Amino acid sequence: MALFKKRQVGKPGEWYYCLVHKKVEEGPECPAKDRFGPYATPEEATHAMETAQERNLEWQNDPKWNDRTREEEEGTAP
Repeated sequence: MALFKKRQVGKPGEWYYCLVHKKVEEGPECPAKDRFGPYATPEEATHAMETAQERNLEWQNDPKWNDRTREEEEGTAP
């Protein structure tokens, strides 16, 4: 066990979206498990949840990565 906890130092110009506090932060203020980023601008970080949702939909509908349909996954296929 480490005697000292290493604090992450934020870098100017790197922006993150904290999932716990639901706010944009410059530099990593919260643990990595609780944030999205880094983003180049605060505006990009503000839209982190929308970006994640769009990417999830693209991944779900990508035939290269999704062999089964949503109905098959949910067990509602005929």
